[in-house]
Amino acid sequence: MTHRVLIADRMSPRAAEIFRARGIAVDERPGLTREELKGIIAEYDGLAVRSATKVTADVLEAATRLKVIGRAGIGVDNIDVAAASARGIVVMNTPFGNAITTAEHAIALMFALARQLPEADRSTQAGKWEKNRFMGVELAAKTLGLIGCGNIGSIVADRAHGLKMKVIAYDPFLTPERAQTLGVEKVTLEELLARADFISLHAPLTDSTRNILSRENLLKTKRGVRIVNCARGGLIDEVALKELLDSGHVAGAALDVFAEEPAYASPLFGTPGFIATPHLGASTEEAQVNVAIQVAEQMADFLLLGAVSNALNMPSVTAEEAPRLRPYMALAEKLGQLLGQLETGDLRGITVEAEGAAALLNIKPITAAALAGVMRAFSDTVNMVNAPHLARERDIDVAEVRHERDTDYQTLIRVTARTGSGDHSVAGTLFGHATPRLVEMLGIKVEADFAPRMLFIANEDKPGFIGRLGTTLGDAGVNIGTFHLGRRHAGGEAILLLSVDQPIPPALLARVAALPGVRTARALGF
Repeated sequence: MTHRVLIADRMSPRAAEIFRARGIAVDERPGLTREELKGIIAEYDGLAVRSATKVTADVLEAATRLKVIGRAGIGVDNIDVAAASARGIVVMNTPFGNAITTAEHAIALMFALARQLPEADRSTQAGKWEKNRFMGVELAAKTLGLIGCGNIGSIVADRAHGLKMKVIAYDPFLTPERAQTLGVEKVTLEELLARADFISLHAPLTDSTRNILSRENLLKTKRGVRIVNCARGGLIDEVALKELLDSGHVAGAALDVFAEEPAYASPLFGTPGFIATPHLGASTEEAQVNVAIQVAEQMADFLLLGAVSNALNMPSVTAEEAPRLRPYMALAEKLGQLLGQLETGDLRGITVEAEGAAALLNIKPITAAALAGVMRAFSDTVNMVNAPHLARERDIDVAEVRHERDTDYQTLIRVTARTGSGDHSVAGTLFGHATPRLVEMLGIKVEADFAPRMLFIANEDKPGFIGRLGTTLGDAGVNIGTFHLGRRHAGGEAILLLSVDQPIPPALLARVAALPGVRTARALGF
């Protein structure tokens, strides 16, 4: 039977040409309503979209034949990935197709801020000649602070060097070696805020980056700083930014993205020194062609060959390997997530070790799953396919080790993060050949299932601590589901892993961390 693909959003004609050249029937029907899409989606094996079409759970319920969804672009906010996964539908994106375009837009906004181009244009076209009003600044010799120095940030750094700017960068994954290669100085966020004349954001929106330019952090910037955001809305406190623009502390700001989009209204609109564009980071002809070609090729390879690339909900494995590897990849991913949520410092490398039955399998997808888990704490676009690429890009060394030795468990996966402050490892096994279970953490034996909400505590093994902890959580209305304890020796370092039924807010976490004997406290989620 011939495969059929629906292109539901406007994209370059090259996508349809590629499908047809490879023998796949394709219909181009942009602008469908949700009801219209639900009425025809059962006829298709593949669905190609950009950002306009909303692929919701009810649409997917009607998609009885659908095998793959391809997003021509990075973000998948318009796709219910969880619902697609539950129905066995692969979701792909094209995370690198618009990197140059977005980087160039950031540079363009820096120029616009430096020379007040939008205001000067409006003034001149209004018949004024206010030459003395618009006194700009040069980019040359200024310090550019990059919050995020991955694929897009590194391109911005390269262009900034051509403008003779000094580039500093804050990025948890940027190694000293990679920073040296890029010609940037790796700094802490505090240093960046204090030193940068221009700040450009190139970070994903995660729990750790949300409001990274909060009111508190904005007040730490140099007076006269100029800020550009072409990454994600929600990285900046927009109300605080307006106040600091009005006060003159921030000389200018240019945003291509907003906390709520479409941004028909914003507290920043109309503020002197503010420039807004309607999420144009990927809006060039070249980028549109690139992402269209990439999504068509990826979808065609999947439908015709079973190959998977840039999938957000499926690792790169063959159809024969998938049933055996799936539980091992789930275990490795959760171990990686655990490491990523702990304080790992300057990440230099990741080692994945397989023992017992796991040592006999294809370890590549297991390693990719572990990498994706580690990096998911810092990036909202990483997946099991592109995680190895991102590791290489940041000079993070990845090692795979197979052990044929006997082990206490029928199968074991160990993931170790090598950092500037030492090595941190976690290990797990499969319970009943299917359910991931943690069996070792930071060198201490502890057996625990992975739960959606967990609390990790490293503490001194002293009498009375468990009672104080239980009282603190109980007084806050947090119910303990399971309780797992491990220690190196009596009276020494101990660790606790609790599953809890309610979220642990920052204030409660701070109270737990302040309990006598606590060395570290972390709220975890899986």
